[in-house]
Amino acid sequence: METAAYAAMSAGAPLEPHTIERRDLRPHDVLIDIKYSGICHSDIHQAREEWFTSIFPMVPGHEIAGIVSAVGSDVTDFKPGDRVGVGVFVGACMECDNCKRGLENYCFKGFVPTYNGKDYEGTVMHGGYSSAIVVEDHYVLHIPDGIELDVAAPLLCAGITTYSPLREWGAGPGKKVGIMGLGGLGHMGVKHAHAMGAEVTLISHSPSKEEDAKRLGADHFLLLSDKQAMKDNAMTFDLIVNTVSAPIDLNPVINLLATDGTMAYVGLPDKPLEMSIFPLNMQRRRIAGSNIGGIRETQEMLDFCAEHGYASDVEVISADQINEAWERVVNSDVRYRFVIDASTF
Repeated sequence: METAAYAAMSAGAPLEPHTIERRDLRPHDVLIDIKYSGICHSDIHQAREEWFTSIFPMVPGHEIAGIVSAVGSDVTDFKPGDRVGVGVFVGACMECDNCKRGLENYCFKGFVPTYNGKDYEGTVMHGGYSSAIVVEDHYVLHIPDGIELDVAAPLLCAGITTYSPLREWGAGPGKKVGIMGLGGLGHMGVKHAHAMGAEVTLISHSPSKEEDAKRLGADHFLLLSDKQAMKDNAMTFDLIVNTVSAPIDLNPVINLLATDGTMAYVGLPDKPLEMSIFPLNMQRRRIAGSNIGGIRETQEMLDFCAEHGYASDVEVISADQINEAWERVVNSDVRYRFVIDASTF
């Protein structure tokens, strides 16, 4: 099936209209009429080859929300007209221990990315900057009726990326949680942690973020350059979710952690970080990594957002505004996620 899309034809090239082929339906496939596709900073990193060698032409996009238009003969959990989403991956081995535990995102073989990768048969994958996509039913999520599709799209990456470490390390009543950085990821981290009942602090280098952080649900604001405030908050946080992708001095932040506290990294700096081990050893602190979430946890996150009445803060754009939006993302000029109206492809 020929499908309208926007693609980067080479590393660093502006995105332009392009046509791709979507496969015919297999027995377990779902054909989705894409309505909205979120713009993640990782789209830009990959299209500009800032992380690793990429595959071109590249159709980015892994924050997909749409409507089912057809299903394969063996699909039982979806039907035409259902509101659905697709996230960062569209395949996994389903045989390794992690896949069997519902941790497809940590598949030993490596999950099949929604774009800029190949499936296990060698087919190049194309993402959500397009008008339609075909995905195996296991990797399709139900979007609850309480969430509009435009604000739901970023939940499929930004939403689950911050939800998963908050759940894993027990954010909730009686826990003091810091969210570091208030961008596409950070704004969802604040909303999730607030909805979970934690005492939430936005940790930032920018004093201009305080008002918005509290609007989104933060109880407190901590400025990294305020030495007295940093000292006053030392050894108080049970969990800090670090969404920052820029290289920063971690040592002052580590000192904010209580004994047995954890800093979970979800930001992806493109340069190595330097830090001292002493602050970790002296209080049995941890630095951990976290990468999106499995299908079961992602569905849990969507249902949780609907139950608590929130989703992403978005700015909807048309396809011909993608290149401008990418520059604004690089310059942190978005509150807080661009979402493409797929009807404009």
